[in-house]
Order: sequence, then C-alpha cells, then structure tokens
Amino acid sequence: MSAVASSSKSSLKQIASLLLTLDGAKSALFYYVLLVQIIKAHRHLRARGTRMTMKELYTWVSRQIIHVFLKLPSMQKKVSEQMGQARLDIENKLVPKGPDVVRHLTLPNEGKSLEWLIKEMEIMDTEMPGSSIDAWKKGKLSGAVYHGGDELSSIIITAYSRYCVSNPLHPEVFPAVRKMEAEIVSMVLKMYCAPDSAAGTMTSGGTESIVMAVKTYRDWARAVKGITHPEMIIPSSAHAAFDKGAEYMGVKVHSIPVDSYTRRVDIKRVRRAINANTMLIVGSCINFPDGNQDDIQSLSVLAKKHNIGLHVDCCLGSFIVPFLDSTGLSKGDEKGRYKLEPFDFRLDGVTSISCDTHKYGFAPKGTSVIMYRTAELRRHQYYVNPTWSGGVYASPSLSGSRPGALIAGCWAVMQHIGSEGYKNSCAAIVKATRQIADAIHDDIPELYVLGNPPASVVAFGSKHPKVDALEVGDAMSKRGWHLNALNDPKSVHIACTKLTVPLVDQFIADLKDSVREAKLTPSGKGTMVAVYGLGSSSAVGPSMVGQLASAFIDALYKA
Repeated sequence: MSAVASSSKSSLKQIASLLLTLDGAKSALFYYVLLVQIIKAHRHLRARGTRMTMKELYTWVSRQIIHVFLKLPSMQKKVSEQMGQARLDIENKLVPKGPDVVRHLTLPNEGKSLEWLIKEMEIMDTEMPGSSIDAWKKGKLSGAVYHGGDELSSIIITAYSRYCVSNPLHPEVFPAVRKMEAEIVSMVLKMYCAPDSAAGTMTSGGTESIVMAVKTYRDWARAVKGITHPEMIIPSSAHAAFDKGAEYMGVKVHSIPVDSYTRRVDIKRVRRAINANTMLIVGSCINFPDGNQDDIQSLSVLAKKHNIGLHVDCCLGSFIVPFLDSTGLSKGDEKGRYKLEPFDFRLDGVTSISCDTHKYGFAPKGTSVIMYRTAELRRHQYYVNPTWSGGVYASPSLSGSRPGALIAGCWAVMQHIGSEGYKNSCAAIVKATRQIADAIHDDIPELYVLGNPPASVVAFGSKHPKVDALEVGDAMSKRGWHLNALNDPKSVHIACTKLTVPLVDQFIADLKDSVREAKLTPSGKGTMVAVYGLGSSSAVGPSMVGQLASAFIDALYKA
C-alpha cells in the first residue's frame, strides 16, 4: 500500500513538473510573441511618427464604421445604383456600342485576307466617337506617347520586321538579339556612370524593372543578412510599382512623407525608419507625380552607413537626366530654380538604377533597363530551377519568352540617335518644360509649381481659394489636353515630350483660359473632380475609387 502511495506521489510530482515545464514554455512563448509584436510596433511607430500613426488609426477606424454603415440595406441600394451607373459610364467611354459594331468573339471558319484585316482595323480605329488612330499626333498629351519622329518609326518597323519571330530565351538560335540586348545594357550603364563591376538586364518596362529590384533586394537580404521579414523605405512620391512589388514579394513598406515645399522625401524620417530588417531605401530622379528629384546624396550616405540597398528610380528621368549636364541645363536658372543634383552611380551608396528606354529613349514600348552596381547583386534577380523535369530552367527576369523584336528596335533607335541626338532632344524638351513652369510662376498667380522640377515634368496646384486645380484640369480636358490628376496635394501635371515642344505657347494660353473658367464657372462634374475628389472626400473615398479602377480594368476586357 505504501509502495502504491509512493508511486502515486512520484507520478504526481512528475506531472506537476511537466505542467510547470509546459506553463513555463507557454509563458516563454507568450512573452516571445509579445516582445516580437512590441518590437514591430516600436519600429512602425518610429518610422511613421506619433502623428501619422494616429492619423492611420483614425482613418482605419473611420473606414470600419463607414463600411458597417454602408452595409445597411438602404445604403447598399444607393451605393449599388451609383456604382452601377459609374461602371456603365466607364464602359460607354471604352466599349463601342450600336447595331453597326461587328464583334469578333470566336475564330472565323476561314482565315481573312490582308486587305480585310486592314479595312477592319480602320473601322475599329474610328468606332468610338471622336477616336482616331493618329489623335496622339496633335501632341496634347502628358507623356503616354514618346514619339521620336516618323523616321524613327520606320527604323523601329524595319528592325521589328527583321527579328519579329526572335526570342532571347534561345540565344543560340538568335545570337544577334542576345548581342543587341547586352549592348543596350552596356550603353545605358555608361550613361549612368556605372563602375566596371556594374551589370544589368532588360525588362518589359519600368514596373517590371522596379518589381525586379524589390525581388533582388529581398533575396539579397535573406542570403547575406539573414533577414526573413524584409522592409523597405520609400518616399510617398515614389512610383506605385514599389508598392506593387512589395505586395508581390511579401515586403513591408514604410512610406515617408515628402516636404510640402521641396517635394523631397524627409531624410530625418527616413533615418528614423531604418531598422535591422531594412533591406532597401528608394529615391526618385525624377518622380512621377510632380517631376522633382529626391535628395539622392543624403540617401546615399544613409544606405552606405547601414549597408542597405539604395535604388534610384530614373524610369521617367531616363534619357533626360543623364544628358542635362552636357546641355548646361543641370545648373538651373538665374533664380536658383530647376537645379539637378547628383543621382547616379557616382554616389557610392547608389546600388541600383532603373531607366526606361521606351520613354525619352524613343525605343518601342515594352523596353526598360535595370542596373546594379555589381554582377553579384544582379544574380539575386535571377530565377534558376536546376531540377525541373523539362530541363534546367533559368531566366533573368519575370518573363520566360520575350519579344526579341522589341530589343532590336531599341538597339536600332539608340544607334541611330546617338549621344548628340539625345542631348538635343533633352535640351528641347527641358526648355519647353521650364517655359511652362516659368509661365505658371510669373503669369498665373492663382497657381503654383510643385517644388523645383529639373527635367521634363511640371505639376501645378492652386493657391487661390476659389480655384480648384482639378477644375483647371477638367477645363484643359475640354480644350483637348490629356493631363494627369494627382492627389496630396490636389494638382495636375504634364510630362512634356517632343510632341509638346511646338505647343508650349498654346498650352500656356489654354491654361490661363482654364484658370479663368475654373474660377468663374466651376462645374464640379468633370472626370478629375469626380474621381480624384472622391478619393480625398472621406475615409471611404479611396475604397470607392478602387472599385471604379477595378471596373475600368474589367471594361478593358469587355468584348
């Protein structure tokens, strides 16, 4: 009996010891998770600051409350009707309607002749009211079409025709295309003053170049620094492709405000946001929204000090900013405006740069270059699968098969234009941009220029209480101009191209008339006011605009 009791006591002690051990493990796990969350919260608070954190919290709470309110049957019906009408309006602007519209929804039984194809294309070019295949030639566009002239178009078509079936995935079959791609990368690296160790690849455009950069630094941070929860720091003015890449690659983003006057990222806030998980900081030269450049020199110092990547987005600056020095325009004007500061690989901390050849390089759409300071860093961009049943698979970027014809077109254009040609186009475009900026500064008191844009983009906001910049943008639309509306602050920009150069005086005159119209007879019904105004009107505004954007994409695929 005593032996049984002794055995029971021993078992109870073992159970108690096990429970204590389990409780200890649970407690340790709890405190570990709590510590991790505290560290994350501290880093988030340090990067955002108390004011921005509270603003984000307020916005989140407001959205939750409004979304609950919108679930009420009466509100659901009202929102559904309004969104339905908005979707219909979008479709009506994009999709041809009427009994005379012929739709090709299935394959024809027998193939059509070249004559039939050309005739059908001509019909489709004019199916939408006011549409025309060459409407862009009028030049009233912000960016969009970077046309180098009819001679260049002929060169691109000739190169495309020669290599129309080529595919860089098979370099042994198309050695000339491989050679041209390597030479394009080399030429762009030289433009950006890259060291001998530098390397790069071509991509399909600026977005892919940026997404590839995010992927590269994520994999580099994991392999070299052991970072498993990577973070990146971007200015609020950085291109949306960085957020897109971060979402694809599972990277946390800290978006840092830009100075309201200089339009540059707040360096102190960037410094505060850097932590042990930071893999990358970003700067732009120039940024898309307002055409200004960040303080790349200060960002370079930070990147080098903390041994993290610094990517400079020159997709829009492309073949403009590398040639500003040679034109003498990099020094700005006599009032100290429009000065270009160092931004390329001559700064030690710059580890990668993206440049779109299909913008001011006048190459065919679908070409861009991503550059790295070292070939070793570039290898983190590659995807390699040595065990695939189809054989060893390796690709430098997102795409597998790629259109070699676009590479050939890009190479041919760069060879045809040369440094002097790019220098001349840079000078003409930048002078036109500054003429517009000067007119806003000196002759249109209701408006102001955002920052000191050094290159090809100028954005304007309103400083008059009765003038809405978006109303001005809508008034410009009535005059045939296709400009870009911006948020934070409400403003409008034009990216000047060679098409803009002969129209500068007309743009300025139309802008003055549009300001007068916006001041005297604001309608509040234009596209810019309706869509971008909604985005900032309430906490739920961005969600509604998001639904409209999704409806727009849906309409693109409505046959």
